[in-house]
Amino acid sequence: MPLIDARNIEKVYNLGKVDLRVLRGVSLAVEAGEYISIMGPSGSGKSTLMHILGCLDTPTSGEYILDGLAVHDLSEPELAGIRRTKVGFVFQNFFLLPRMTALLNVALPMAYKGVSPDQRKKRAQEILEKVGLGDRVNHKPPELSGGECQRVAVARALANDPEILFADEPTGNLDTKTGAELMDLFDELHGTGKTVVMVTHDREIASRAERVVKLRDGLIED
Repeated sequence: MPLIDARNIEKVYNLGKVDLRVLRGVSLAVEAGEYISIMGPSGSGKSTLMHILGCLDTPTSGEYILDGLAVHDLSEPELAGIRRTKVGFVFQNFFLLPRMTALLNVALPMAYKGVSPDQRKKRAQEILEKVGLGDRVNHKPPELSGGECQRVAVARALANDPEILFADEPTGNLDTKTGAELMDLFDELHGTGKTVVMVTHDREIASRAERVVKLRDGLIED
């Protein structure tokens, strides 16, 4: 059974008198340990699909089975539990808390999981060292470069040791060299057994994955 098994997913947003149909029956299976990129132009539905796969949003219709669980039938507290334990997210705009150090930003997800303060600090330090920021743990986001902020975001996504790492345009705010270094980091994480699902419109970035899924107008292209 695939780790990710989305079947005929549709997503419709009601905008007053108009219904916006973003996904039009998408089916996608991802095996454990696979590295895929979801590629498509702006407005193709790729971020919406990733949000549904990562349990940040729910489909209007269709079935979504995540590691044997029928996600489309779960309550919001149950979905929150999945987000805490099974998945990690990296976004284009980092979404770090500017007044907290890199260490505290990475430690925060562990607090929601009930990890003790000492263990949170120890693990956050270890993860930041793994992503090459062992000497920047006490710096706050405004004191870090864009590439360093994105590495903190990756470290935060790894805080609760998720099975799946979702990345939505992770290099979108980075220069070419820094973006390539970040992609090297994703390669390393995939090499440790993580399942990686990355959304991008960049053909070169997409080619780093094992498999490229092309989305256009809410449908997967053959």
